[in-house]
Amino acid sequence: MTPLDRATETYLRHIAIERGLSQHTLSAYRRDLAAFASWLESAPVVDSDGADRAGGSAVLDDVGRIARADLAGFVTHLATRPSGPLAPRSIARMLSSVRSFTVFAVGEGWLPLDPGASVRPPKAPMRLPKAISVHDMERLLAAVSVSADDPVQLRDRALLELLYATGARISEAVGLSVDDVTTLSDAGGELSVVKVTGKGNKQRVVPLGSYARAAIDAYLVRARPVFAARGPSTPALFLGARGARLSRQSAWLVIQAAAARADLAEHVSPHTFRHSFATHLLEGGADVRVVQELLGHASVATTQIYTMVTADMLRDVYQTSHPRARR
Repeated sequence: MTPLDRATETYLRHIAIERGLSQHTLSAYRRDLAAFASWLESAPVVDSDGADRAGGSAVLDDVGRIARADLAGFVTHLATRPSGPLAPRSIARMLSSVRSFTVFAVGEGWLPLDPGASVRPPKAPMRLPKAISVHDMERLLAAVSVSADDPVQLRDRALLELLYATGARISEAVGLSVDDVTTLSDAGGELSVVKVTGKGNKQRVVPLGSYARAAIDAYLVRARPVFAARGPSTPALFLGARGARLSRQSAWLVIQAAAARADLAEHVSPHTFRHSFATHLLEGGADVRVVQELLGHASVATTQIYTMVTADMLRDVYQTSHPRARR
């Protein structure tokens, strides 16, 4: 193991503890940093003092020699690699992982200055989130027919209803425990909610609509005990065939199967539910800051991209429907 490898492991342990990152996110950081180290090992680069060196082995042996040229060269490599260039968003993510590491290295005293401070990724085109219409969402949910004695159907319907009702990420949904579904009471009455644990281990409380709560209650009473009897005790809300927590991959397959049965024109992914949740709320008049809280976005700027989707829809409707808009 090289000094750079050891430094990387120290960094990963740090962010796992300090930021409460999931294993999935940590694995992504590890892959990105491993790709950077692999590229350094064979790439001719330039030291911060301008001197050429034959390859990146010096950096592997001395983290303090990481230079701006290393990060800039890595970005160029990713954008022009013979096996096929990465998309700008992928390059930006990988550069962000490396820059996060170099900032940590400065804090640890391994580097005098952050070599990545002025390195910028290629500009990515803005991609608007893709939502499906309310009608298509209803078709998608209805594609999971529910039989009172079929535990798989009851579970799958409960999962899809929860995804649309809460806008939860797929990893957040499969990470739920039974106790996360609860009811809040006050002078105004009762409200069914789900406690969602998001990125950075931050928790938010999201209301559950009546359809989702009914589907979850039916699953808890008639289906979950069937799955639970097949494996060791677990607090997980959604269980797989062997009684363990339902995996992200299995949840993805549930969504794919429902989309195939619904025969929708649009591609449907787990994030389609999240995008549709946000878009439909905004179309219904919800305040963008409320939607921000429900989605668990750290910045309202992230949520505001959904307002661009609804603005596009308004423009299209106006231009096709108003007699003075057509030319």
